[in-house]
Amino acid sequence: MANVVVVGSQWGDEGKGKIVDWLSERADVVVRFQGGHNAGHTLVVDGVTYKLSLLPSGVVRPDKISIIGNGVVIDPWALSEEIARVKAQGVKITPENLRIAENATLILPPHGRLDRAREAAQGAKAIGTTGRGIGPAYEDKVGRRAIRICDLSDPDLLSERLDVLLVHHNALLRGLGESEIDKDELLEQLLAVAPKVLPYVDQVWRLLEPAHRKGNRVLFEGAQGALLDVDHGTYPYVTSSNTVAGQAAAGSGIGPHALDRVLGITKAYTTRVGSGPFPTELEDEIGQRLGERGREFGTVTGRRRRCGWFDAVLVRQAIQTGGIDGIALTKLDVLDGLSEIKICVAYDIDGKRYDYLPASPALQARAQPIYETFEGWSESTYGARSWVELPATAVKYVRHIEELVGAPVTLLSTSPEREDTILMADPFAG
Repeated sequence: MANVVVVGSQWGDEGKGKIVDWLSERADVVVRFQGGHNAGHTLVVDGVTYKLSLLPSGVVRPDKISIIGNGVVIDPWALSEEIARVKAQGVKITPENLRIAENATLILPPHGRLDRAREAAQGAKAIGTTGRGIGPAYEDKVGRRAIRICDLSDPDLLSERLDVLLVHHNALLRGLGESEIDKDELLEQLLAVAPKVLPYVDQVWRLLEPAHRKGNRVLFEGAQGALLDVDHGTYPYVTSSNTVAGQAAAGSGIGPHALDRVLGITKAYTTRVGSGPFPTELEDEIGQRLGERGREFGTVTGRRRRCGWFDAVLVRQAIQTGGIDGIALTKLDVLDGLSEIKICVAYDIDGKRYDYLPASPALQARAQPIYETFEGWSESTYGARSWVELPATAVKYVRHIEELVGAPVTLLSTSPEREDTILMADPFAG
């Protein structure tokens, strides 16, 4: 049996929740390996809707082990609230089925304050963060001044680490005209929340390799999308972690030998949240139609997503940088009723044709999409569960996407319902 890494192949919000839900039912272990509580999945299990931000999708299913890996940055208050909320929905969450890496970095109040203050200072040039402190927490991690979740068990060490952290943060807050963080107050807050999260802390790297050797099916659950990767995305309008599949190993503590299959969740059109380049963005009635039909609002933030035509250039790029073996194409039904559909196949930048998006922000800003135009379909694809139920023009559209991006469509989603899925290849089959 294969282990599977699920990542987004665009700017996130590709519909990972449904696919991850479907896969988690068959997995033995589900692992979050990067990101924070700015990302989220909506799962519907037996008619009950669960909105998860930090918790892996495995928690809503019995007899699964869910792991929050060291690559995740954790707001302990947000985590404890999410655990309490999901428990109130009747889900059993104990140290037996939820484990948190002892070396995971914490998001603290100064991170959120710094995040919001810097965004405000940037004005029109703001990145478009959620203001939840994820970026500053990752900065502290690489700056070697972070508070890690294991530090909560040692009040004396925690106090020393806060001294180091606040020297940095209070200087920045002063420079931005903000009030300083009171150490004693923050220490008291951390010691109060510690008993709510410490019972789940473990050496998760010691769990994963034995699970792999026993043949357990491990699902590595990514957040955001490849184009938000801090190295490979549209920098600086990216998240602060690596979102590509390779991070699944580093962010969980298992070697890359255990990453057997990479499934890229891909929307049949394109969306993004926040600022940054978006070559195929549609600021017309078609873009509005895609947003309304696709219900393009963030699960966690509620922010409206920008919408545009499918960008095969970017998806092909994500497939190569992320090692994606096959894609799960979602929201095909949103395109129903359009007489004409376009796919971006290249860019024109200053009169030169590009088959990739350059790293330079200046070039990205000048990228003009080169489109191929396809006949649309009037028939409904909503709820289709086999190829024969799809209009011929819809099948043609899907097949051409495969050709353009260089990867097969292994799964096709035709509605938010789990059962409305056309499966071509089982990712866990090996």
